Amino acid sequence: MKKVLVKICGITDCGDALSAVELGAAALGFIFAPSPRQISPDKARSIIKALPPGVKTVGVFVNEEAAKIREHITFCGLDWVQLQGDESPEFCRELMPYAIKAVGINDDAGLLRIADYRACVRALLLDTYSDGQAGGTGKTFDWQLAVKAKTPELPIFLAGGLGPSNIEAAIRMVRPYAVDVNSGVEERPGKKSYGLMKALMEKVRKSDRPTRAPVENLMNLGK
Repeated sequence: MKKVLVKICGITDCGDALSAVELGAAALGFIFAPSPRQISPDKARSIIKALPPGVKTVGVFVNEEAAKIREHITFCGLDWVQLQGDESPEFCRELMPYAIKAVGINDDAGLLRIADYRACVRALLLDTYSDGQAGGTGKTFDWQLAVKAKTPELPIFLAGGLGPSNIEAAIRMVRPYAVDVNSGVEERPGKKSYGLMKALMEKVRKSDRPTRAPVENLMNLGK
């Protein structure tokens, strides 16, 4: 039985990054788009260089030019890019093999947008839909929608308002490939709480999932 992978997003501090990894996070997210947790390429690069081998690094972008994203991939040493805006399937395909597409959903109609991306990304990240805000709402959505979105071929990252208080319930219901956690383990925007991260990881470890690996193990991508 494999445990769900954990991505801690909105990293701005090297100490927080190393603590998250020590506690068991498999991936760290660095937000380059305008945000209270925005980080510069120089600082992200310095944190990434300090990480131990095997930790996946994810750059978060919103409607950025492909050439600029590629510059960040090379300069910072990113493994994946999380496309959080209105990026088209064609745009995502242009950034393969790095692309993870974030999709905000709040009803069955939102699920229709997912189908077009299945053949052109490494994974889908399902987040809470918010009109005018590209993720980071700190709110949950109906997890039954995430269950409907799952297929054996494509890994699902579950995001949106996750923290120690609800992570077990989310994993039990959705059985995602990974969970993406940000504000739910923070003292304030951009500053992670060691205690909250520890509590979250303890809850995750209790939530074993069936071994149903995708066709290609996502943790081996981006090499």
